[in-house]
Amino acid sequence: MGSLGSVPAPPVPRAGHLLSEIARFLTVGGLATAVSVVGFNALVHGTLLDAAPMRHQPIPAYVLANVVAGAVAYAGMRLWAFRHREVEDPVQGVLRFFGLGAATMAIPVLCLTVSRYLLGLSDVWADNLSANVIGLGLSTAARFWVFRRYVFLEPGAAPEPGAA
Repeated sequence: MGSLGSVPAPPVPRAGHLLSEIARFLTVGGLATAVSVVGFNALVHGTLLDAAPMRHQPIPAYVLANVVAGAVAYAGMRLWAFRHREVEDPVQGVLRFFGLGAATMAIPVLCLTVSRYLLGLSDVWADNLSANVIGLGLSTAARFWVFRRYVFLEPGAAPEPGAA
């Protein structure tokens, strides 16, 4: 009869594994979001020094802040949130991550564009509500799905044909 150390551990329930993965994804996303929100607001609305170098360029400022945040997100997801998942080709994985991230960034950019240019709202509250609350909330769900499906794969799974 074997010792307790030789008894294999029971498999982690699928729902528990998914919830753990979601929690790690949201933690990394939270850090990346903080980088994005602080960067965007510093560029468009200024800092304590009242310098806003991209005050009249909110869309490029949003994209720039999110590129930096994307680098933070990729590192956190690859090294922690999805470390147990395979990346068939590391270069292809990075290209997919940033390509799909850029595609899903269209959601908050569209929300910011509508707020700024259709509704004429340009204060800090309107910008952050449209891009960083509504837009980011919608794009987060889309990113979780596309990253799990096309970037960070289940061990042994092949990427979908025609993926970014």
